[in-house]
This record gives sequence, C-alpha cells and structure tokens, in this order.
Amino acid sequence: MIYVDADACPVKSEVETVATRRSVKVAMVSNGGIRPSANPLVESIYVSEGADEADKWIADRAGPGDVVVTGDIPLAAKCVEAGARVLKPNGEVLSERNVREALAMRDLAADLRAADPFRQGGGRAFSKADRSRFLEALDRALRSG
Repeated sequence: MIYVDADACPVKSEVETVATRRSVKVAMVSNGGIRPSANPLVESIYVSEGADEADKWIADRAGPGDVVVTGDIPLAAKCVEAGARVLKPNGEVLSERNVREALAMRDLAADLRAADPFRQGGGRAFSKADRSRFLEALDRALRSG
C-alpha cells in the first residue's frame, strides 16, 4: 500500500502512474479539496478538518511493507518507527538512519523562525529534477518491498 499525505503533495500523479504500473493500491489522504481519481487502485480518503488529521490517519495505518509519501517530518518519523518506508516528494528517503536528524533540523528551523520573525524563507522551488528523483525512488521502494 502507498499512503500519500495528499493535501500539498506535488507528486500525486506520479504516485498514481507508478502504482498503476506496479499494481499497488494507493490511499490519497486529505482534508478535502483534491479531485478523486477514476483509477480503481487509488482511493481518496477525506478526513475531518483539523490540524494533523490526515497525518494521524496515515500514522495509525502505515506499517511494514507500506510506502508513505510525505514532506511532514513528524509524520515521517512515526511511519519509519512503525516500519514503513518513507519518501519525501523530492525523492529523499527518510529512514531510521536519518529521520531523527531531519526532525532535529526541522525543529531548529522552527526555532530560528520564531526567534527572528523576518527570517521567513520558503526554501527552493520544487523542480523537474525533484520529480524525476521521486519517480526513481518510488519505483525502487516498491521493487525492494
């Protein structure tokens, strides 16, 4: 199963393409606002409004053999702990080796932004190279699982 934290995910169509090629079911989890897919392998899951409801839904279900697609580092940490493989939309793999470091960096960035309200960087833009790395990483994750 592939679980997608779908509200702000830029690679939903890529997930569907790879899942279709590999015949893997997908749960696109969101608070709403995303169009359901006609693909029978793709299920749209709409959770109630509220902070982190989609994350909670995914974290309660993801486990060994599953792939989770998210840019949310706390969700990634929970899913890695549960035994799932986690990919960020740019193709970066989050695992037991690096998820705690990613969580620490996220917390540090949040602290820096809180200490200096003028420091509000959004990072670099999502690129074609990121999309390509994601496709390769998802295909690799499904082959290895």
